[in-house]
Amino acid sequence: MNVQWYPGHMTKARRQMQEDISLIDLIIEIVDARVPQSSRNPDIDEMGRNKARLIILNKADLADPRENDAWMRHFKDKGYFVVQADSRNSRDMKAIQNVIREASREKKERDLKRGIRNRPVRAMVAGIPNVGKSTFINTFAGKACTKTGNKPGVTKGKQWIRLNKEVELLDTPGILWPKFDDQQVGIRLAFIGSIRDEILNTEELSLLLIRLLRDRYAGNISARYQIPEEGTDAELLGEIAKARGCIKKGEELDYAKAAALFLDDFRSGRLGRITCESPGE
Repeated sequence: MNVQWYPGHMTKARRQMQEDISLIDLIIEIVDARVPQSSRNPDIDEMGRNKARLIILNKADLADPRENDAWMRHFKDKGYFVVQADSRNSRDMKAIQNVIREASREKKERDLKRGIRNRPVRAMVAGIPNVGKSTFINTFAGKACTKTGNKPGVTKGKQWIRLNKEVELLDTPGILWPKFDDQQVGIRLAFIGSIRDEILNTEELSLLLIRLLRDRYAGNISARYQIPEEGTDAELLGEIAKARGCIKKGEELDYAKAAALFLDDFRSGRLGRITCESPGE
């Protein structure tokens, strides 16, 4: 399965981020904890050289807790500040505020040496589509500052949000990169909804996800749909269709409907806490 998606507005958004990078002190990169490496845009590393970096493992409540801890260690070993979070949970925001202070300590010290006091930390919030940037900002600020949605590409332009005396956030549109050299990256991003379903073969995508779950989380499909995990991946999708009543006229199985249901169950966490990749893979 070949996955590529890079609409024209992303080229413009990348240029704007490149211009804005000189204005900021800290890059807060939001990644999806279910695919922490695949959901990192390599362009952000390139643009963010010499900037303090904070990675937020968002949607950690949907990911495997053991893998969350492994990815925390992985990114810390690489020199990043890292936090696990559910961006809908306001209780997680206090911990993030504390880490922002820690990540910005060197900047504050430089300001003091230059006689600059009380200038807020300017942080750019970056990430690919559909990792929860807007939800994070809204929860962090305690009000609806940005549009949110469950489709990639809702945030189209940049905007500054003054959180408090300490922090100003620059929201940016979700951008991908022009080409996935590793197609497994594109497939994992399609799993979590960062690629528009409308351009995908969702039946084929669901079969790839069934294979991943059977390999990494055997028993989760069976537990969700009360069916045995037997036969080929296509046969198992057929059993899911039967279990959920995805039937066309003439008693024909509706594989497209079953595939959409299965993908939605994964994305919403109804198939369990699942992580699709491990450090070092």
